[in-house]
Amino acid sequence: MPQTSDVATLFSIPGMAAGVAELLMQMQVAPDIVVGHSAGAAVAFMLSLNDHLRPQRLVSLNGALLPLDGVAGQIFSPLAKILTKALWVPELFAWQAARPSVLHKLLEGTGSKLDSEGTRLYKTLIGNPSHAQAALHMMAHWDLHTFWERLPALQDPLTLIVGSQDWIVPPSVAYRVAEALAHLQTQDIISLPNLGHLAHEEQAEWVADVIQPMGQACASTI
Repeated sequence: MPQTSDVATLFSIPGMAAGVAELLMQMQVAPDIVVGHSAGAAVAFMLSLNDHLRPQRLVSLNGALLPLDGVAGQIFSPLAKILTKALWVPELFAWQAARPSVLHKLLEGTGSKLDSEGTRLYKTLIGNPSHAQAALHMMAHWDLHTFWERLPALQDPLTLIVGSQDWIVPPSVAYRVAEALAHLQTQDIISLPNLGHLAHEEQAEWVADVIQPMGQACASTI
C-alpha cells in the first residue's frame, strides 16, 4: 500500500487516471478505443478530461458515473474513511464476504449469473484483505460530485453499454449521462438484454462482439 499521505491522491478518480496513463506510457501503448467497466468508466473518462489520452472512442460498460443521492451520498465517503483507519476492517470484510452465503448474495445483487469458475474467482478476489483495503480507500476518496460537474466538458465520441438486468448501476444512469452530454444520441446507448452488472463476465463473446466493430471503425480512420 502507498504511504498514508499519498492515499487521498492516488485513490481519487484523477489519481487513478494518472496511474493508468503512466502505465500506458511505460508500456508505450496509445489505445484508439478505451473501455471502462463500472467505476473504471469514470477513470476512462478522466483520462480524456485530464488530457492524458485522446482516444477515438470511449466506451462505458455499466458505468458508475453518477454521485449517490440523498443520505447515502452524504455518509458513504465519510464512513469509508473511518473504516480505512481500522486495520482489522479489511480482514473482517474479506472473511465475511468470502462466506458462500454472503458471496451468493453479493453476486446475486449484481443481476448477473456467473458460472462456477467465475464464482470461484470472485471468492478469491473478495477474500483478499489487500483488495478489500484498496476498495475501501477508493470508496473513501471517490468524488463523483466533482466528476459529474466536469462531465459536460467531455467531447469524445462515446458509447454507453448497459445490461438491462444491472441492479447495481441501473440503465437509467446511462440516460442521465446522455442528457448531460449534448453530442450523445439515442444510438450511442446499447442495451444488452438479460445481462447484469458483470455482463462481460456472463457473456464475454457477446460483449466483445458489440465492442469490436467500434475498434475496427477507429482503425479504418487512421
